[in-house]
Amino acid sequence: MHEKHEKTNAMRQLDRKKAVYTVYSYDGGALSGTEVASALGKAPERCFKTLVTVGKTGGHYVFMIPVAAELDLRKAASAAGEKSVAMLPQKELLPLTGYIHGGCSPIGMKKQFPTFADATIADGETVCFSGGRVGLQIETTLAVLQSVVPVTLADLTV
Repeated sequence: MHEKHEKTNAMRQLDRKKAVYTVYSYDGGALSGTEVASALGKAPERCFKTLVTVGKTGGHYVFMIPVAAELDLRKAASAAGEKSVAMLPQKELLPLTGYIHGGCSPIGMKKQFPTFADATIADGETVCFSGGRVGLQIETTLAVLQSVVPVTLADLTV
């Protein structure tokens, strides 16, 4: 199913690992994560958004949480071993990660940052997340995701 789409960095990294994944495309307007889940016919708790933060020490951290959830910055800081973390300003996202807001994938960033996922990611057979471009989602297993990006599970949501 991935042959119809122009490859993104995320897809190329999955292909290098010979990983099994499915690519979905949707009309990439200014959709919320829950609208994307609905457009794909997926449960919102199985679709994860990718958030990039900056810690008090200046380190960057990636957090994956269900699209309908809100990141608890205290829990995120604790998971990352920081005193505090703040959302990365949107204008800094592209230069730092190579991805734009709404198309940020945990896979294929310019640099690999410590990555954390809400523990609920382990509750289902598969997980959906951005494919690296607005309008593209990748669905795969947690094991496949972790074979490409080291992901630490933690309680991250409000």
